[in-house]
Amino acid sequence: MKQNKNVFDNVLQLIGNTPLIKLNRMTADFNGDFYAKVEAFNPGHSSKDRIALHIIEEAERQGILSPGDTIIETTSGNTGFSLALVSIIKGYECILAVSSKSSADKIDMLKSMGAKVYVCPAHVKADDPRSYYEVAKRLHEENKGSIYINQYFNQLNIDAHYNSTGPEIWEQTNGEITHLIACSGTGGTISGISKYLKEQNPNVKVIGVDAYGSVLKKYHETREFDDKEIYPYRIEGLGKNLIPTATDFDLIDKFIKVTDEESAHTAREISSTEGLFVGYTSGAAMQAIKQLVEEGEFKASDKIVVMFPDHGSRYMSKVYNDKWMSDQGFFDAKSEVQATIEYIK
Repeated sequence: MKQNKNVFDNVLQLIGNTPLIKLNRMTADFNGDFYAKVEAFNPGHSSKDRIALHIIEEAERQGILSPGDTIIETTSGNTGFSLALVSIIKGYECILAVSSKSSADKIDMLKSMGAKVYVCPAHVKADDPRSYYEVAKRLHEENKGSIYINQYFNQLNIDAHYNSTGPEIWEQTNGEITHLIACSGTGGTISGISKYLKEQNPNVKVIGVDAYGSVLKKYHETREFDDKEIYPYRIEGLGKNLIPTATDFDLIDKFIKVTDEESAHTAREISSTEGLFVGYTSGAAMQAIKQLVEEGEFKASDKIVVMFPDHGSRYMSKVYNDKWMSDQGFFDAKSEVQATIEYIK
């Protein structure tokens, strides 16, 4: 059949070329123009589709992956889903070590994609044998014919975004971008995009978003790892209790920290004001913008791009669940639960 413009051989051809969408209502009183790079438009609903495809295809090019082999990874959910998606199309087995902090929605999605899932305790040290890092390493050793993606320490993580996301943003903004705001977890997204943008214009300012309870901001400022910074937090997909080599700290101008509670409310605000149903880390990135506005970061002439990494459907049991929000103490006198459902009997 003749190939038409919107006909694809498989779902992998839909990865990348996500839209840049102007934010209007939430930013009406802010200096500058704000645009969201909405990665939920990827077929796996997150930016992690990009690295999953790039890393696996590079392994194929190097001859270290053959059909029927096993892909193993450490994940908070999104990378695992993307790896499972690519594995289905390319004929690989997929085994995932997942943090218990990941939402039940994410874990259920991983199982639905045919992955074998090991749920590991979130609040243990990275070198604890029960941590999802160590469990993934053990599974790799036990499974012959497997590769360990190791996104936190894989240069290809950065390369994927240098080759795709960065050029897309530069082209979509006609080279007029002044700021990039992105959450930092593995660091591949922010580092890869920053590397490309700063090669085009060294004056583009890159601001990383970190969580309270994570070591990244202090490490960026001091180049010292301080385990006293580490304590449990709820946001998935940003912050770390180790220093990933997939983060190029020299490409990031500064970090800003956000709270679990404010990020959760801001995610819900994005959905209810901009019509973009986004995840917890998108709320964190937008919350960072609010704080940066208060600090006077932006001018009226600035063009700011914020990364919205994934889709709100991954957080139905958390951020978009009133009971979970209430259980976390996130509803107070200023933000009471507003009943929007009425049952007719």
